[in-house]
Amino acid sequence: MPRMTALSLAIALSAGSAATAQQVPCGGSFADFKAGLRDEAVALGHDPASVDRFLSGAQQDPKVLAADRRQGVFQMPFVDFSRRLISQDRLNRGLANGRDYAAVFDRIEAQYGVSRGVLLAFWAFETDYGSFQGDFNTLNALVTLSHDCRRPELFRPQIFAALELFEHGDFDPARTTGAWAGEIGMVQMLPRDILENGVDGDGDGHVLLKTSAPDALMSGGKMLQSLGWRAGEPWIQEVSVPDDMDWSLTGLQDKRPASEWAAMGVTPRSGQLANLPASLILPQGRRGPAFLAYPNFDVYFEWNQSFVYVMTAAYFATRLEGAPIYDAGNPEPGLDGEQMKQLQAKLAAHGHDVGLIDGILGAGTRAAVRAMQQELGMPADGWPTPALLNRL
Repeated sequence: MPRMTALSLAIALSAGSAATAQQVPCGGSFADFKAGLRDEAVALGHDPASVDRFLSGAQQDPKVLAADRRQGVFQMPFVDFSRRLISQDRLNRGLANGRDYAAVFDRIEAQYGVSRGVLLAFWAFETDYGSFQGDFNTLNALVTLSHDCRRPELFRPQIFAALELFEHGDFDPARTTGAWAGEIGMVQMLPRDILENGVDGDGDGHVLLKTSAPDALMSGGKMLQSLGWRAGEPWIQEVSVPDDMDWSLTGLQDKRPASEWAAMGVTPRSGQLANLPASLILPQGRRGPAFLAYPNFDVYFEWNQSFVYVMTAAYFATRLEGAPIYDAGNPEPGLDGEQMKQLQAKLAAHGHDVGLIDGILGAGTRAAVRAMQQELGMPADGWPTPALLNRL
């Protein structure tokens, strides 16, 4: 039978599987859930024997659920997190990989407009340049997370994408391994992203992101382009900010021409400001490091939703391309996880939308902190401190 395209699979998933999903909801009998997956795959046009081979060994993995619930590293502030991830050795190996794969990076920049530092940083943080790509069985991870009721709408389509990769000969349900959340390969892409953006970078007829750096890097570049990456433009730039800045203007929600920031006294630590709209972001408040975030910075959040991860990956990309070490300044002490939960609860009680009360300083909490600081007449830099918690 003809293979389904990624587009036809997406259309079928959105339009044709609602009844099956309702019959076998998440969280019920796992055996019934697997049977429902099989029926849905067959209804989508996959060969029943192929589906049976694909799903036969799939099982729940409690370690996947434990990893999903345990993501405390993203509670670290930017300075601590970035210093933990960025070492001189990691920088040196990134520069060496940039030289070793210079021809690949030249192709990526020519075809997709993505600067080499961006992909080198993802390669470094996702798998330490391919040295550790995760040891979770990918199919088990996807089925486990789809059966779990936290985010089944995210993971269930990935099972059918993995099935299509299996039919292409590029996925082994028994042996393909990766991260706990189902990402595969050197730059950690989900099966559906591989279907839609996978590139045979080395010309061997397969897209193998686990073993081929050209495949992984070219695929990552294409995916970033598909997410809206703008060729030839920067993503962040470290700046110095005057002490009398109107701190309420900071944050990702406020974008204005870089020339306006310059008129307010914002100056680059190196190079020139780009002639682009930008946000002034202060990862740890007005006394910590400061950056202008250009339109490409928004694309990072399509790759990963964690602000501290995105900020660190974007900064490391600039370091790999010659930017200086950031000026850490002297940030005010922040809050630990439990204090952050207390603050989020208090902000919610004051009518601010912080999203989940999870102890993580995400975009919603930062915006709520900034609004609350303005209400209280405090410098509205979006950085939660013990002083703010005490005022509430």
